[in-house]
Amino acid sequence: AQGTAQGYKITDSEKLKKIAQEYGIDTDGKDTKDILKELTLSMMEEFGTVKGDIQFTKRAPLKRQEIWTNLDVLPRGIDREIVEAMHRVHMGVDNHYASILLHGLRTAIADGWGGSMIATEMSDILFGTPSPSETEVGLSTLKEDHVNIVLHGHNPVLSELIVRASEEKGLIELAREKGAKGINIVGMCCTGNEILMRQGIPIAGNMLNQELAIITGAVEAMVVDYQCIFPALTEIARCFHTKVITTSEKAKFVGAVHHEFHPENALDIAKNIVKVAIENFVNRKKERVLIPNGPQKLMAGFSVETILSALGGSLAPVVSAIREGKIKGAAGIVGCNNPKIRHDYAHITLAKELIKNDILVVVTGCSAIACAKEGLLTPEASAEAGNGLRSVVEALKIPPVLHMGSCVDCSRILVLLSAIAKEIGVDISDLPVAGAAPEWYSQKAVSIGSYFVASGVFTVLGIAPRIFGSKRVTELLGDKLEEVIKAKFAIEPDPSKAAELIIKHINKKRKFLGI
Repeated sequence: AQGTAQGYKITDSEKLKKIAQEYGIDTDGKDTKDILKELTLSMMEEFGTVKGDIQFTKRAPLKRQEIWTNLDVLPRGIDREIVEAMHRVHMGVDNHYASILLHGLRTAIADGWGGSMIATEMSDILFGTPSPSETEVGLSTLKEDHVNIVLHGHNPVLSELIVRASEEKGLIELAREKGAKGINIVGMCCTGNEILMRQGIPIAGNMLNQELAIITGAVEAMVVDYQCIFPALTEIARCFHTKVITTSEKAKFVGAVHHEFHPENALDIAKNIVKVAIENFVNRKKERVLIPNGPQKLMAGFSVETILSALGGSLAPVVSAIREGKIKGAAGIVGCNNPKIRHDYAHITLAKELIKNDILVVVTGCSAIACAKEGLLTPEASAEAGNGLRSVVEALKIPPVLHMGSCVDCSRILVLLSAIAKEIGVDISDLPVAGAAPEWYSQKAVSIGSYFVASGVFTVLGIAPRIFGSKRVTELLGDKLEEVIKAKFAIEPDPSKAAELIIKHINKKRKFLGI
């Protein structure tokens, strides 16, 4: 916005204007950079304590906003709620379980409808709003005759420029001089989802695949930013030629090579990182390379805008399909992998059970990659769907499981649910929808699950949070929470039984709506 960041540009100017208008910014006759600057400053105000509210919460249905107001859980600022949460749990401050948990919901709303939604929308403005594209998933996306760079973490500001740097003619020529045929970029975890959605870059795997990528012996560099990066990566990399390259001043690892990333010289840093990977190619031991065969195809890039476009610009066809029973409802399956559960098992089993019962599934994060590896993100996966859902997705030529992005893009699901609720004239809690985090692991998954419940979405967790020491807390997060917020948590480690809970809930909501 200030013209000091190297290598970045406004990619979706229409979305920029739309979001700016949502913030009350006049866009007529203004240069896009000036609009972006005004919008950026307005968004930054929401992280502090002066403004006192968050614009995107107004996207929620009025009934939902009323519930938040009556419960006094409307966020007053993003960072403000985080700081207050830290104060409340300090020794001798907030000692009432309901008070602490309600503030937890307020903080989660500030994440989902604030920080995460802002990040999603600004990423679209800078790097482009995702649209459907086909690519491949799996460790087999690594290439034996190329310099392989794995981008791992959660920050598209970094990964987008690494992709651009890898396309530089001079660097490609350098790779050939070192004996490689070219440079191969693959994603890992959520930064992989970001470049998958927008650039069609193949994705090697999800959270529990990161060590396996190095063990193939074919990775010259694993470039990481922050979140979901295992500290053991550098120890594993020592057994191979792989360099683990850290880029964030707040996420450093013992044994890694550090190239600190700053927007002011972002493209130069990206080029240097790619060069380090290229020069490491000669250290690869060919006899130790073992890349699995057969990547799986997938279709990704289902932003809210894309879904609306596929439906002719209106949600009416989806509402009609739900009313007619072709689609019984929808479920969002999100979140991590967890070492306590067989890798990807819960995500895949739950998704298959739901689509078999005519429930459309949307996925983000590691769940999306799990379903992709199983082949559920292809139009051909309609064969595993029930007759009603199959007829809808085959007509639209889309998969029965839709990839909506990275973990931060769970906010897209909130926007979509709000739009459907407004189309019907009800609250989100009245819709035949549910959420699930069957293999959650990260702390942010607690926030995501909480803002789904706070938004009126029944949410099933596959791993029990540490709440069973208090009967009151356990009861509050279940039926008592439903009394006031119109949604609750359920805990079910068996994905087949979790599917039954979701199907039962969706049928109850269909009955409530009289459909």
